[in-house]
Amino acid sequence: MSMNNPQYWITKLQLAAHPEGGYYKRTYHAEETITDQELSVQFNGERLLYTSIYFLLQSHDVSHFHRLKSDELWYFHAGSPLTIHVILEDGTYKEVKLGLNLDKGETPQYLVPKNSIFGSSVMEKETFSLVGCMVAPGFDFQDFELFTQDELLAQYPEHHEIIKKLAYEKLPALV
Repeated sequence: MSMNNPQYWITKLQLAAHPEGGYYKRTYHAEETITDQELSVQFNGERLLYTSIYFLLQSHDVSHFHRLKSDELWYFHAGSPLTIHVILEDGTYKEVKLGLNLDKGETPQYLVPKNSIFGSSVMEKETFSLVGCMVAPGFDFQDFELFTQDELLAQYPEHHEIIKKLAYEKLPALV
């Protein structure tokens, strides 16, 4: 199987389906933890200092809009460039091209600030993107929040087009 085939990466890296879309696998996590008092943020207990995953997204899918209480640092690894779509806390929309072609405005890594609403899409048709994501303080599904189109359109009607593309009409049952 070719490295240009997403199934190669899904199989070799043992990736599983992610509720936001795409495939993932946790690869690393800190041994150390951090508490709410040390963070001055409410996480309802303690979190790992950091966690890291592989994340693969195919062009026929999207990473649906979601929010984390932690910063998430994205690293490009393979495949097509990826667009990270971000609605910042102040309501500003930002697009970031994650990839290796600096002459085309791509960047090999990008930090999504905590409490931002974000998702992603593959830039080229019939391909995939493989990235790495590190979350600090560490990712925990209880801090993971998905959104419906109606929820986001009520808050950010000016971002109608991208919300229709990246937010669920109705949240999946597994969430």
